Amino acid sequence: MSVRNPRLKLFDCHNHIQDERLFAQIDAVMDRAAAAGVVAMGVKGCRENDWPQVVELMERYPGVVPSFGLHPWFIGERTPHWAETLEQLLLEHPAAGVGEIGIDQAIEGRDDADQEAVFLDQLEIARRLQRPVSIHCRQAWGRLIELLDGFGELPRGMLIHCFGGSAEVARELVKRGGYISFSGSITRPNNRKAAAAICAVPDDRILIETDAPDILPASAAGPLNEPANVRLVLAKAAELRGISEERLAGLTFQNAGLFFA
Repeated sequence: MSVRNPRLKLFDCHNHIQDERLFAQIDAVMDRAAAAGVVAMGVKGCRENDWPQVVELMERYPGVVPSFGLHPWFIGERTPHWAETLEQLLLEHPAAGVGEIGIDQAIEGRDDADQEAVFLDQLEIARRLQRPVSIHCRQAWGRLIELLDGFGELPRGMLIHCFGGSAEVARELVKRGGYISFSGSITRPNNRKAAAAICAVPDDRILIETDAPDILPASAAGPLNEPANVRLVLAKAAELRGISEERLAGLTFQNAGLFFA
């Protein structure tokens, strides 16, 4: 996959550059992102102890759009006052979204009831404060749709990150107000669902992301993923969708700007 047009403006709508693996070299990471055309990015907090790093990144770098949430992998670490802390942080940062949150039925030894309760509590905070929501879902598409239908409206909408579901699921989530974001997983040769899913998403709901520092695109130099590699996601997504990289860059940049506005 080539990187042909250095003038493209890109929005990496979901990453974790606060992760210590990238945070230790953050100036270089951000320089490479800028050189690749990344002018904005959604940085998603996943646990209470990484929320301060997300705030620091927002304050240090223009174009960082923060979100704060409890990821299902880390709900066992939460403090008794996590929800109050989250809400206060969101009130202090009016531009921030809620995320990364969600449900994950691939976790061994999980407590589904606890996971879903934490997810719904955070959806309620997002609804009350009118913030956009970034959602993680793995091996739980049907259950996610059930929970969303039971919960009701999210005034600022939702982003389904690193989408790995079917075209049918993508269409159902779009009907419920979802933006669908694709990551480096679409570059894997054995990803048979990606093309159909990408083509099922309307022009006004498609997004791209890296999920850095994980999900390294197939052709990228490793070992860590980083925001600059969103160029590779763009190239593959444009190929699968049958449109130019320039057109898809414009669509995804506009969509991300509307979602995070």
